[in-house]
Order: sequence, then C-alpha cells, then structure tokens
Amino acid sequence: MSQQYLTDFSEWIDQTVQLLRERHWQEIDLPHLIEEVENLGKSERRGIASQLTRLLLHLLKWQYQPHRRSDSWLDSITDARTQIELAIADSPSLASYPAEQLIESYQRACRQAAKQTSLEISSFPETCPYEIEQVLAEDWLPDC
Repeated sequence: MSQQYLTDFSEWIDQTVQLLRERHWQEIDLPHLIEEVENLGKSERRGIASQLTRLLLHLLKWQYQPHRRSDSWLDSITDARTQIELAIADSPSLASYPAEQLIESYQRACRQAAKQTSLEISSFPETCPYEIEQVLAEDWLPDC
C-alpha cells in the first residue's frame, strides 16, 4: 500500500478509509497516514496565516491609499475574516493562532503592500499598529 501512496494518492485514501472502517489495523500504511494527519494540522495553520496576511495587506492598503479604496478591498477584508472565523470554528484550539502569527503575517503584508502600492516599505510602521481584536473585528477599519 506504500507504493500506492506514491502512485495514486486518491486510491490510497479510499483504501485507507476502508481499512480504518473495517479495523484492519495491521494493513494500514501507518507512516504515510501519520504524515497526512500531521499535514492536515499544518494546512489549517497555514490557511489562517495566509488569510491573516491577506487581511493585513488590505487593511494597510485601506489606510495608506484612501483614494484607491474599493468594494473589492472590502470584500477581501470580509472574506479573509470569514475564512479565519470558519477555520477557528472548525478547530477551536487554533483560536490563539492569529495572535501568534500577527508579527510574521504583518511583515509579509508590509512587503506585499509595498510592492502593490509602490510605497516604500518604510512607509508602514515597523510593528503592527493594529491589535488582533481590531483586525478580526467584523466592522473595524483603520483610520487614514
């Protein structure tokens, strides 16, 4: 079954699920199953970090380019908040993860904002000027 993991991942999943349902513990490709379960956790965290970066990027653009504000920026802000909320609803143990990722996500957002706005990266504060509660709050937007 280990070879199948490498050649047909979808079939490997189907067979693994079947083996789990039938409780055929000895036939399960345990090393790859462990790897996949670990990757699920990483994927959830990566998703939250990605959405947080996107959210911070658009908050920065909203604040530093008020003349270019658009509904699409608001849609992106709302969607990123929703995606973070949904991920935390599915995995409440990740509730503190956005706060843990704020510094790194803010740094990524600043680099992206500098590229997208043609502003110098030094135009943005070195540390995140927003509290995580503000960032995630449904109706909060930064002032100019």
